[in-house]
Amino acid sequence: MELAVSDAKARLTDLVRRAEAGEEVVLTRHGHAVARIVALKVRPSGEHRAELIASIRSRAAAKALSGPAAARSQDFLYDDAGLPK
Repeated sequence: MELAVSDAKARLTDLVRRAEAGEEVVLTRHGHAVARIVALKVRPSGEHRAELIASIRSRAAAKALSGPAAARSQDFLYDDAGLPK
């Protein structure tokens, strides 16, 4: 589908939906093609999605375990008398 940029302004939502459905939308200016709206193929499959989630969870768990223990946090915040430093 080819459409003038000036006409596309009012129909952007519809054009994006068409692109998501697989249609290629070409925008023109003064009769010359200047841009193309196409869908991105970034949605992972179900199996790949599960692998990504597992990877993210394992990295988050590793980050949560690193650093000083919470029990020692008082050592940095309070003096020996229990008053804030």
